[in-house]
Amino acid sequence: MGFHLHSNIFCFFAFFLLFGGGAFGQLSSNYYATTCPRALSTIRTAVNNAVSKEHRMGASLLRLHFHDCFINGCDASVLLDDTANFTGEKTAGPNANSLRGYEEIDTMKSQVESICPGVVSCADILAVAARDSVVALGGPSWTVQLGRRDSTTAGFAEANTEMPSPGMDLSDLISSFSNKGFTEKETVALSGAHTIGQVRCVIFRERIYNETNIDSAYATSLKSNCTSTGGDDNLAPLDVTTPVAFDNAYFKNLLNSKGLMHSDQQLFNGGSTDSQVTTYSNNPATFKADFANAMVKMGNLSPLTGSSGQIRTNCRKIN
Repeated sequence: MGFHLHSNIFCFFAFFLLFGGGAFGQLSSNYYATTCPRALSTIRTAVNNAVSKEHRMGASLLRLHFHDCFINGCDASVLLDDTANFTGEKTAGPNANSLRGYEEIDTMKSQVESICPGVVSCADILAVAARDSVVALGGPSWTVQLGRRDSTTAGFAEANTEMPSPGMDLSDLISSFSNKGFTEKETVALSGAHTIGQVRCVIFRERIYNETNIDSAYATSLKSNCTSTGGDDNLAPLDVTTPVAFDNAYFKNLLNSKGLMHSDQQLFNGGSTDSQVTTYSNNPATFKADFANAMVKMGNLSPLTGSSGQIRTNCRKIN
């Protein structure tokens, strides 16, 4: 009896050491199997409908999950609206006039609420919608760990300081991801999300008019829709070759000096990440596998579990 007890304790500590006693131990892939078995298929259908209506929405939903997880963990804080006595993250610099897809998340939440009231968190909906968006655009799938709960707070200040920015040089980009526990290789893999999505002219204007490590014909093609003084909100695709397909073309573009944002081209500009970009440009399967693994890791950033947080009824406000 004593031996069994001892070995069980040992197993627990081995598990604790392996997973830090945290995220992986508490989230599980079958979290809603009995409490809301139709949750995942309901979210998937809504995502497929939204993405088929507007391909860009796939990138927008993926980005929402990223901006959620990087600020105090994957807790749906990014979805909270400002009120008279509460400041959310939506008006922070990286998010204002930039993040989108909130209404689509509202739709998923209301559909899930109608079949299983008070069960599925907004944070989990964001994580599942991100995966389903990538799949809808031809990218890899991965098993989403579930069981996150929703925050009752937001991090406006953190959202202004902890998000990687499009103007960052390589060293700052690597540090920004390293601060959240990601390796250089994972930073490059996650940047590959820029194989989909669009960016406003105000974000890439400086690059196309003033930088030299950009293909000149590519820069010229962008200037017609992004003049030196106007058209701030005009859009250009991050991946000029296959803008709505989740593939490895983003990396091939970097090899040809066709990164749209400064931070994109920094990944292939004579620095430490050049070799990883080259690997992904030549090996789409390697990129997709690494991206999927990095997404699982990102989805496990500091989730609220157990009795922490709440299951919001409306993703935009605290219960």
